[in-house]
Amino acid sequence: MAKIPPGVGPRFPQVVVLVGATGDLARRKLLPGLFHLCSAGFIPGCRIIGVSLDELDVDGFRDAARSALDEFSSRKTTSADWDTFAANLDYVPLSAGAAALRAAVDRAEASLGTECRRLHYLSVPPSAALTVVRTLGEAGLVERSRIVMEKPFGTDLASAVKLNGKLHEVFQEEQIFRIDHFLGKEPAQNILAFRFANGLFEPIWNRNFIDHVQIDVPETLGLGKRAGFYEQTGAYRDMVVTHLFQILAFMAMEPPTALEPAPISEEKNKVFRSMEPIRPADVVRGQYSGYRAEEGVDPDSDTETFIALKCHIDNWRWAGVPFYLRTGKRMAEGQRIISIAFREPPKSMFPPGSGVGAQGPDHLTFDLADASKMSLSFYGKRPGPGMRLDKLSLQFAMRDTGMAGEVLEAYERLILDAMRGDRTLFTTAEGIERLWEVSTALLESPPPVRLYEQGSWGPKPVHQLIAPHAWRLPFERAWRDPNKSGN
Repeated sequence: MAKIPPGVGPRFPQVVVLVGATGDLARRKLLPGLFHLCSAGFIPGCRIIGVSLDELDVDGFRDAARSALDEFSSRKTTSADWDTFAANLDYVPLSAGAAALRAAVDRAEASLGTECRRLHYLSVPPSAALTVVRTLGEAGLVERSRIVMEKPFGTDLASAVKLNGKLHEVFQEEQIFRIDHFLGKEPAQNILAFRFANGLFEPIWNRNFIDHVQIDVPETLGLGKRAGFYEQTGAYRDMVVTHLFQILAFMAMEPPTALEPAPISEEKNKVFRSMEPIRPADVVRGQYSGYRAEEGVDPDSDTETFIALKCHIDNWRWAGVPFYLRTGKRMAEGQRIISIAFREPPKSMFPPGSGVGAQGPDHLTFDLADASKMSLSFYGKRPGPGMRLDKLSLQFAMRDTGMAGEVLEAYERLILDAMRGDRTLFTTAEGIERLWEVSTALLESPPPVRLYEQGSWGPKPVHQLIAPHAWRLPFERAWRDPNKSGN
């Protein structure tokens, strides 16, 4: 097993209280992620206490955890690693109450035999979160602890302020980690490295050289079993506030004074403070055909499954540069793309028919999928007589480095950061409340939803929204595959 570099994992052993331990997220991501972090040696010692509504005993929870690993883990589970992991599992049904939970934590800490820390992961619906928070308070489990909260963090400004107020009655803000798995992905963090470690791009990362920015996250998936949740939220609350705006902040922030959590959070919050209120006229809402017929959906539902919008950041760096965001369900492709369009030269010396301008401006593109790819497009001369130009590209993919196997999955990285107390990739109360504030006009007067066909790129008015530009998806050129000859 590779040696874990110092400082990557937490200093102290961890007692994890996993609330919602038998739910879908725990099965798909959290239990496999915790197993990998433990078995790979990232955590110096760990005990996991599952908590849920299910009336299980410890053996029942271990069986459920093993089933989750067998079904969803992307890594091989050896018998020795499983036996070690299983011995560190415990379970308390939620009905047993605060005293039983405290007793389980005390047993876990005693078995570690040294100073340790507590991580409470609330993999529960927002409606249940505050009840769990109160239970943790009653159990006396606030000290030496951090708490991870799943989205949504409110549904508007008033509910976000109320939620944060209730949380702060039990936990301090520095103990609260509002999780966004988009920011846990390696490519999202690579934006910081790309911008601030290289002298080539930061000087042109502003309104003088950048024409517009697109953040495009179409999904082919539908709702699954989330219809009840989705009817209360919709695409804007579910994806834009909690995911796309966070990515926008990484892309638009000023250089932090240090690559540390507090300075980075402050620069992200400055971006949010500089955002202009979202105008309903700059928003297109859509709903895919057949949505209203799905189980759990109101037959007259006005909930959007698609949203595209234009927003502006009113500061010196970005004044006049539009940011276009788009996301939706049941679309033509599943992608996670940031595309930065550079300004074209003020005057062309090339003759008509040379090809210059025919394929749009130069673009820098980040693929935020797990493959971690980047591409820079530019015009270059076609070989042969005359002056004919084609669009060419420089491309990078993490798989080219031979280090793709070292990438932590998003939830693994974020759990590790929360254990270490590193808030770089998490949202603050101030940031989330500001995002709901700039969303107020849209939430109070949303434009009508427009139908779009499943497997399409959304309602047709999205093209008027971005005109005179065009959406970068679908791509004109595919990412190169190094396994194919000729590349």
